[in-house]
Amino acid sequence: MMDDFDFGPRDEPFDPFGVMLFKALQVIAFLFFITLMMVAPEAKGGKVDSKAEFLITMTWPDGHPDDIDLFVQDPLGHIVFYRRREAGFMVLDRDDRGGANDFILVGDTKVDSPIRQEIVSIRGIVAGEYTVNVYHFTAVTGRPVPVSVKVERLNPTVQVVHYDTIELNDSGEEKTAVRFTMDSAGKVTGVNREQKSLLRQLATFNGSVWTGMGIDK
Repeated sequence: MMDDFDFGPRDEPFDPFGVMLFKALQVIAFLFFITLMMVAPEAKGGKVDSKAEFLITMTWPDGHPDDIDLFVQDPLGHIVFYRRREAGFMVLDRDDRGGANDFILVGDTKVDSPIRQEIVSIRGIVAGEYTVNVYHFTAVTGRPVPVSVKVERLNPTVQVVHYDTIELNDSGEEKTAVRFTMDSAGKVTGVNREQKSLLRQLATFNGSVWTGMGIDK
């Protein structure tokens, strides 16, 4: 009786095409949202990525107690070393003190590091001559130490410009490992081993001569 007076509930006619269309639109909307998330640029909080053009690496035997230091001078006269870790486009990325307090942090724990290595990166091109010197700051063993120096050009591909091993014999000894010249495009145009003291230049710049031709650390 209720149906006769149109009081009863009625089912809407089922439209399979409409349901399929609605579901398809839902899928398209979901895929569009996922795509936006994937292509959105990541906020990096002001992070600036540096680009090194050259890498200068000095190494000596693992676990060796002696302290060897790397000095690099650019064509403008800037000298980078352990007391001046940034100069011009050059940065001392790693300073190694040999057996004196040489460790790495693993979480909050100090772990002794056997690696003996100092690294200078050159992050811009200045045409002219660069001088790379090694200095025997502290001689603990009293024996000669083989020191290897490698210069790499990083762009557009990695190219070894120089690699050689020299010997340091006693505390206070300074030697030129390599001098190389580059043009305005960063192409190395010359390499030589003519000796040149950077410590004497530093002493002249500061108006004093340091004891033992070095600087206290």
